[in-house]
Amino acid sequence: MARSPFVGREHELKLLQEQWQSSQARMMILYGRRRVGKTRLVTHWLQSSNVRAFYWVAEPTSSADQLASFSQALYNFAGAGTAPDHFTYATWAQAFQEIARLAQDKRLAVVLDEFTYLLTAEAGVAGVLQNAWDQTLSLSNIFLILSGSHIGMMQRHLLSYQAPLYGRATSKLQVLPLPYACTKAFFPGYRPDERVAVYALLGGVPAYWEQFDPNQSLDSNIRNQLLGGANLMQDEPRLLLHDFVSEPHNYVAILRAIANGQHTPKDIANAAGLRDHHLGMYLNNLLQTGFVERRLPVTENETSRLGRHYITDPFLRFYYRFLARRQAQLALGVQDQTLEELKRHLIDFIGTYTWEELCREWLLRASGRSRLPFLPDQVGSLWNRQAQVDVAGYNSMEKTLILGECKWGRQVMDWDVMNGLVEKTSKVVPSEGQWTIYYLGFARQGWTETARQFAAQFAASGLQGANWKAIGMHILNLDQVDQDLIAWSS
Repeated sequence: MARSPFVGREHELKLLQEQWQSSQARMMILYGRRRVGKTRLVTHWLQSSNVRAFYWVAEPTSSADQLASFSQALYNFAGAGTAPDHFTYATWAQAFQEIARLAQDKRLAVVLDEFTYLLTAEAGVAGVLQNAWDQTLSLSNIFLILSGSHIGMMQRHLLSYQAPLYGRATSKLQVLPLPYACTKAFFPGYRPDERVAVYALLGGVPAYWEQFDPNQSLDSNIRNQLLGGANLMQDEPRLLLHDFVSEPHNYVAILRAIANGQHTPKDIANAAGLRDHHLGMYLNNLLQTGFVERRLPVTENETSRLGRHYITDPFLRFYYRFLARRQAQLALGVQDQTLEELKRHLIDFIGTYTWEELCREWLLRASGRSRLPFLPDQVGSLWNRQAQVDVAGYNSMEKTLILGECKWGRQVMDWDVMNGLVEKTSKVVPSEGQWTIYYLGFARQGWTETARQFAAQFAASGLQGANWKAIGMHILNLDQVDQDLIAWSS
């Protein structure tokens, strides 16, 4: 299968080019989770920009082996012929001195990829690089990129206040998963609902997308790439956790609990079989690594006790919800039954997570494009003991609130869905101040004519409550959301 096209990353490519075009020495810390596309980004930029570059990838081996590998690659790059088999600089300091010499007169991009492998093998290399930067590299014509997947190590050794290289970097770039809109370029033949399903299963990790063949049906890709007994993606959750923790058992139990609908600390602890006072440490580590996030109603502050915990990575969420407990069956080739069961639950799974997240993204992007009557400064959802709202945009200064309802069912939605949302208003509007309310409706299959008339005439109704008034309503289907997100992400 041909390599997938390079899509997206316009902002990242622009930042790389700006740093390269500077007339001064530049150091970029580039980091992101495993398989998010860091190497593809850098190599694409190097090739498309045709810059003078030295690229080296560290490996999980000894410091001596890494120094020899680096030395020989540098020897070959310098044009002195092919390096002898046993050639190596005596120290990393000498190797960095050679880099400074090569960048003395002519601009040179130096990429040290998987830098965390080098940090693991040679803990003092960051300090050596700091000395080299202060004494020679910062005076040269270099653009140095330090790239790594172990986010915790990159932060501790390169970005934290105590790190030797703190304050030396001129830019940092966290490579995030691709947005949903990029699925169109990877899977041009898929319908919008199929691409939403892909995003629900794999998230925005391009290396995962490349496992799916866009010329095969979605069912075939799921069966072959996710449910096969020997597929490569079965190891991904273990590898991701291994980058951050040495004993993953309790973390796996917590992720399973969250993936199966337990979102409060008490419920997570009960489902994971952990004591409450032990759970806090594990949850805090998962929050710091970014695998889990604590969400709050948009109207609440950080001290609120209404916080809920969610898995941020869609693939981990899918894996621990559907695949983790079925590994024995999958190893025996029980694929068809698993696929049918998965398809029965996928509508609810997508509706609960991915569809709501995409609708929140629509609200966030629409806010800056004059598609809404006012601009929220927070976008999320809203809940309390009386009601829950799927999508919410909140502006505390202007006293404006956008409330949205999301439906992923296969049927066309009628006016009563939006009327039910309106009826929640008094239950979720903050008690202090006078509020202006606007409503959004998102339905996969769209809306009946009655619902469209209800939305069109709603502004004229003049509906209001004790401390709020409604000014309008807008309803959308999946095709509209899909088209907007693609256009706005370009």
